[in-house]
Amino acid sequence: MERRNDGKMEMFSFQNSAANPDISEMNFSVFCLFVHSETDTALCQHGLKSKLKKKCECVFEGIAKAGNPTLLNQIYTELYITEGGSGELNEEHEVRWIETASRKPDTPETTIRCEDIFKPLPGRDGPIRTVMTKGVAGIGKTVLTQKFTLDWAEHKANQHVHFTFPLTFRELNLLRGKKLSLVELLHHFFTETKEAGISRFEQFQVVLIFDGLDECRLPLDFNNNQILTDVTESTSVDVLLTNLIKGNLLPSARLWITTRPAAANQIPPECVDMVTEVRGFTDPQKEEYFRKRFRDEKKASRIISHIKTSRSLHIMCHIPVFCWITATVLEDVLKTSEGGDLPKTLTEMYIHFLLVQSKVQNVKHFGHYETREMILSLGKLAFEQLEKGNLIFYEADLAECGIDIRAASVYSGVFTEIFKEERGLYQDKVFCFVHLSLQEFLAALYVFLTFINSGDNLLIQKSTSWWSAVYYEKSELHLLQSAVNKALQSPNGHLDLFLRFLLGLSLQTNQTLLPGLIGQTGSSSRTNQGTVLFIKEKIRESPSPERSINLFHCLNELNDHSLVEEIQQYLRSGRLSTVKLSPAQWSALVFILLSSEEDLDVFDLKKYSASEEAFLRLLPVVKASKKSVWVYRELDIFNT
Repeated sequence: MERRNDGKMEMFSFQNSAANPDISEMNFSVFCLFVHSETDTALCQHGLKSKLKKKCECVFEGIAKAGNPTLLNQIYTELYITEGGSGELNEEHEVRWIETASRKPDTPETTIRCEDIFKPLPGRDGPIRTVMTKGVAGIGKTVLTQKFTLDWAEHKANQHVHFTFPLTFRELNLLRGKKLSLVELLHHFFTETKEAGISRFEQFQVVLIFDGLDECRLPLDFNNNQILTDVTESTSVDVLLTNLIKGNLLPSARLWITTRPAAANQIPPECVDMVTEVRGFTDPQKEEYFRKRFRDEKKASRIISHIKTSRSLHIMCHIPVFCWITATVLEDVLKTSEGGDLPKTLTEMYIHFLLVQSKVQNVKHFGHYETREMILSLGKLAFEQLEKGNLIFYEADLAECGIDIRAASVYSGVFTEIFKEERGLYQDKVFCFVHLSLQEFLAALYVFLTFINSGDNLLIQKSTSWWSAVYYEKSELHLLQSAVNKALQSPNGHLDLFLRFLLGLSLQTNQTLLPGLIGQTGSSSRTNQGTVLFIKEKIRESPSPERSINLFHCLNELNDHSLVEEIQQYLRSGRLSTVKLSPAQWSALVFILLSSEEDLDVFDLKKYSASEEAFLRLLPVVKASKKSVWVYRELDIFNT
């Protein structure tokens, strides 16, 4: 159907380049669509748009707070989508992705507005059926799909589309084991279509949105699943999905799939017409966010200035959700300790966030047994599911961690901004942490508390032999050393942020922020010094400065800046090119250059050393720059 200028609906034409076929020769189901009541279809569209408008018009930073909605259209900042990348596997930890993205020089790129997601870019031939949009957790993928849906429901964009059907993999997971047809699936989620008697969708322009591929627990076996072309034939949900994505089922539909980078390879590249990427906040957008959040200009300026002094905080603010966490914490700290120190490290920030949420919900003192057990249970869930790579949890996952489903509902009601409960189709419950970084923080807190309470090191395999128990000294230093080793053994750095949090929690200054939860640990400056020396040794041993970058962030969490300060002195004196640097010092230089706010559009290696070693050691900086110049054997080498 098409909307006419007078606002009324008119039936779309089945006419093609040939003459209209005779009604008597038409397939009966198509004939039914042809004569389908104009009023029923219009009412179906109207009902669906009203329902989706109500569902999408409000957003909540973090999660929903009763009685405190914010209109999406009021706070939405245009999230730029760029074409690029592929559906290939990306195993890199998202913290590394954020750090890389934050260093990318500002270059002119083709950007795609939300409402134009299916429009072919200049120079592209043919229509786009399936779009995959990648982005790290908290970058705004779901809000983007929400905005697309809202604009359609409010008649602002894409009015040539008859039906927009937004679905999430969280809800689709709950249908595992059930058999239903595509029509039945859509009738279940969008009852307006069932009430209107729509039993075929081929003659409508349909957009299907599948949000959160990374949360999919369905097999999605593209090679072995049966081929299905009939929208009324019942089968499993994963067979429906693979046939939809391959174009066997409802080939006229447009598909938009969102995912975190690590899960993109679940869909064969040949099934995706265009891959796009959601970029996080640029530096000006970070400032814009905080100035919108804090109307007091003086307060906003102080917060922005503070964030800029901590490179790790500034990098993480690339993610909109982290901006919200930071704003929540700093707003509370400025209220309660005017003129006091603001959190400078990630660990301090997340400890304060836990404290803020406990105050908001009037949680009993951390020393209270129930509260302590609640945090330990959430931490256990966070750690065990982090090891499995899960970000969403169902009742079976909770049972494995010894969490009763009723208790989980209580947790989500107490720590509403940390742990949330959602209800999918048939009112089945789905649980998750508000953001991956909160899961990693609570996992680190659980590992640390377990060691303090029982002496158990959850990061090493248990051994029953007496000599092993003697050899593995039950010391805090050994816990931290085993964490460093385990993180370095990870091929994709999936424990990088977890390690930063665990090391940060070992500082007494941070432990004093959690009275009653962390008692007297016996942590000493000797433990701190031993950990710092161990990390520095690992930096020296590391063959790649790139792999050492997270270790420098770890030293920051431990408030040790000695290696960095040493190189900064050389830089200030201008003597760097005359000094023979050790491997650790080269790594420190890479960290300084990549952490610098200075423009890396053109990077001149000759300023640092005119040697082949310098080029190899500074390769991560070369990769991050738009153009690098290095003269060696009378050759200019450009990296673009």
